[in-house]
Amino acid sequence: MIDRDRLQAMAAQQPPARGRFRNLYPTPQHGLKDFLRWQWDTRGRFPRHQAFPLQKPDLASLAQPAHTPRLTWIGHSTFLFQYNGWNLLTDPVFSERCSPFSFAGPKRAVPPALTIDELPPINAVLVSHNHYDHLDKASVTALQAKYGADIQWFVPTGVADWLRKLGVERIIELGWWQSGFHGQVEAFCLPAQHFSGRGPGDNNRSLWCSWRLEFPAFSLYFAGDTGYAPLFSQIGEILGPVDLALLPIGAYEPRWFMSPVHINPAEAVQIHQEIQARHSVAMHWGTFVLTDEAMDAPPKALAAALQQQQINPETFRVAQHGETLTFDEHHE
Repeated sequence: MIDRDRLQAMAAQQPPARGRFRNLYPTPQHGLKDFLRWQWDTRGRFPRHQAFPLQKPDLASLAQPAHTPRLTWIGHSTFLFQYNGWNLLTDPVFSERCSPFSFAGPKRAVPPALTIDELPPINAVLVSHNHYDHLDKASVTALQAKYGADIQWFVPTGVADWLRKLGVERIIELGWWQSGFHGQVEAFCLPAQHFSGRGPGDNNRSLWCSWRLEFPAFSLYFAGDTGYAPLFSQIGEILGPVDLALLPIGAYEPRWFMSPVHINPAEAVQIHQEIQARHSVAMHWGTFVLTDEAMDAPPKALAAALQQQQINPETFRVAQHGETLTFDEHHE
């Protein structure tokens, strides 16, 4: 049961942004000096690309309406979620690189499991924040060209103007603890512990968030990008148990630099517990090399953390690229 009174009170407590947004809990500000220290420590030697299995989704099956919740991992933080007439994308990135440049920047180790042309008709997109590995201009342009006003976009405060410049028409823009309806589905914009920016001068000029979608018989939580903070226990207390959570497990080393904004697998398990997830699926790993851990390290660390906490690994799964998972509705 959602605590509507407390939700409304939390929304009312959020101060308006005075030029730049801030996290609910103080975050160390790592500047250029810290970034250069990290690069010096690694001597620019990032982990090598590794090959991972790529399942080819059943396009005929995905083209059919999903009467029970169905999830396909396209790669990184991009999922196709299908349920009750919804074909939803999260943080759409289909390009070869997550970068402002087509010739430089982090390159995919695994291609997208689905191309935009192979998608079923998309009618909703969740955007967590505007970093290049979560919001890709070429992907937005291609989705807009194919589906136009058929797509309802859900974005945090400050992202809508950027989308409108690309011709996006239908946008619900929300701040933390606010919600909006699309048909029978209520979308809650919830806090995350991160930051935003796409270039010089726009650092934290737009908000970052996580999302929860409340269907009549199912709920979905999408964490976006986040460090750990007590806000997740607040989310669990206010919104109650969630049926399926999509949680990041990668891009966490070195901890002195990454921990304020990127959880590690052990913290992902903690969040899984605090938001009271019936099921979780891992994301934000195995697609791009962004940080210092080996590409195959996050699933191994997740398995160890689940074992340490004596949690059934079937409740927090690591999908293969392109794998489709199905889930049961809840019936109160």
